[in-house]
Amino acid sequence: MGKTTKYSPEVRERNILRYLVSLAGVAVFCVLPLAAGAGEHTIVPPPVEMVPAGAFIAGSDREERELAYRLDEAAYGHSRTRERGWYEHEMPRQQLQTSAYAITRSPITNAQYEAFVSATDHRAPDVAPDVWAEYGLIHPFKSTRRFAWTGGTPPAGRENHPVVLVSHGDAMAYAAWLSEVTGATWRLPTEVEWEKAARGTEGQLFPWGSTWDPNRLNSADAGPYDTVPVGSYPQSASPFGLLDPSGQVYEWTASPGEKGGYVVKGGSWDDQGCGVCRPAARHVRPADLKHILVGFRLVRELD
Repeated sequence: MGKTTKYSPEVRERNILRYLVSLAGVAVFCVLPLAAGAGEHTIVPPPVEMVPAGAFIAGSDREERELAYRLDEAAYGHSRTRERGWYEHEMPRQQLQTSAYAITRSPITNAQYEAFVSATDHRAPDVAPDVWAEYGLIHPFKSTRRFAWTGGTPPAGRENHPVVLVSHGDAMAYAAWLSEVTGATWRLPTEVEWEKAARGTEGQLFPWGSTWDPNRLNSADAGPYDTVPVGSYPQSASPFGLLDPSGQVYEWTASPGEKGGYVVKGGSWDDQGCGVCRPAARHVRPADLKHILVGFRLVRELD
């Protein structure tokens, strides 16, 4: 059983309501009363999938990267990802080893993140107009508003969507809080851990196999061009049972990249092609970035 934490009556009532609403979802984060009027709750952490110790095939070869470029060219009608060398910084195809670990079945949701915000008064997911402008992204600021929280609560109807507009530091703060209240050690996955969990041990190109199928994931190829409740694409599951490992949102990892950034993996609802949705694909984003396309999932260390 996890540790307990105290909430005000107002927060307790809201969290219980969020829990009841989230029961219809796949990745449920529970804040359950221990006893009526007790003022304490047990935090039931997000569901996880087990990844055993051992070898797996990581990275990509020239053939895989060429396939990715061709998928992008067919979808976009141009060769910009090829011209910009999007896939030239992937690890070479090789066999790597990992220890055993558990990883959250789905990206962390708004409902799960709200329990953290309510308990700690951590800043809610949002971004200021001037900060967004500094990022120099193609998405206008108004596109962030449907994802931004108001009054410490997520947008109505998006409780079971992946949380976005969170920086690398926000994700680590959530992991630290979850570790404290559950007594387990939670952290962001390394790039290698994330990739193994997302593609299995045999080096397949996508979580479900090596044949591209736009109907298996939430990408701009066949999706609604928005986040959706986690687990809405069970056909995207990896051999280890991860849901939404391709498309939906990019996910922060613990692996550093150049210029103070960190590796993000998985592709998003905004991508077409979808070469970038392959588990081998990788990009680096600034640690302080709060993007509508970036969320996270966590690893739980095993005793």
